[in-house]
Amino acid sequence: MRAIVTGQVGMDKKPYLQAVADFAGQQGESLPVYHVGDLMYREAPDVRPGKILDLPLSRLNSLRRAAIKDIIAESRGQKNLIVNTHATFRWRHGLFSAFDFDQIRLLQPDLCVCLVDNIETVHHRLHRDHVIDATLKDCMVWREEEILATELLSQAIPGSKFYILSRGRHADTRRTMFRLVCRPTMKKVYPSFPMSHVVDMPDVLAEIDHFRAKLAEHFITFDPGDVDEKLLLERAIAAARDGQEFLEVAPHSFAGSKAVGEPIRVRVREVLDIAGDIDGQIYMRDFKLVDQSDMIVSLIPELPGGVPGLSSGVERELHHAFEHTKEVYVVWKPKKHPSPFITETATKIFKTVDEALSYFESQGMFGEKNLFGH
Repeated sequence: MRAIVTGQVGMDKKPYLQAVADFAGQQGESLPVYHVGDLMYREAPDVRPGKILDLPLSRLNSLRRAAIKDIIAESRGQKNLIVNTHATFRWRHGLFSAFDFDQIRLLQPDLCVCLVDNIETVHHRLHRDHVIDATLKDCMVWREEEILATELLSQAIPGSKFYILSRGRHADTRRTMFRLVCRPTMKKVYPSFPMSHVVDMPDVLAEIDHFRAKLAEHFITFDPGDVDEKLLLERAIAAARDGQEFLEVAPHSFAGSKAVGEPIRVRVREVLDIAGDIDGQIYMRDFKLVDQSDMIVSLIPELPGGVPGLSSGVERELHHAFEHTKEVYVVWKPKKHPSPFITETATKIFKTVDEALSYFESQGMFGEKNLFGH
């Protein structure tokens, strides 16, 4: 498959995608990655690193067109490839497009993937690598614009599919990106599980992590927990009550990221200012993740006191999947029987994760094994 991968400045896509290509090599696959930014710098040796976005738009556009022209020529006949670029830029010139439809049509991408990450991490990388004054709110708006522009780009290319993919916080999503490009027939799954109201329940969290890992072993998974800004907001609310001005947030854990190291310092007021954006984007993004999946698999754990761990978010995801004709599978752990709103919309209900996995295997749903040591 030929994939265009976008993402706002601050995503650090280059090392991530190089790691995807390296992983493909370990699987015996060739997966060339073309970095549009690098090719633009090659066309403009007079421009200092990190300064290309400061050029006049006319020259910026001509450099980009020259870079894409080279990619079109070099990639002829290649089965699988990734083009690392952007859909939009929000810079000193304001908001502007980062592609031309005529060239994208010549590239003939099968996939347009918008890479996302937690906004405080994106904000940190952006200011680490560039001289710019951008707030968390600016980064949130930019991410929304990048997602929308990438989706519109995909819609303009006949046969192209659009995906949102997290760079990965709880798990390394290099495998997911590899599978999207090189194993496109694998089943795509949205893992659904309670999140915010089980953060203080370590046993339940361990059960959920096991569930997520087992699904990721056998399917292409779009995990909603890989962008967890709701937890950032809850920490900011608690910090504001205590009169704190800053939060310290653990840096991105992916080994290919330069952000590994010292904690990221985040201003509490800036987080509170994006409370509405966080909730709105979670609502939008999670439904899109369901839409781009073949099926939803939901884990409903039993909470202390025998209470079903069925959050309002999980209920909405299940109903959304059912209404959009997805296969709906539920692992129901509580002793209390599920309501008709579960039983009447689920394709099948299981008592354990292992029971669900055995069923999926018997139905021939599993993809490749032996990836990342599995």
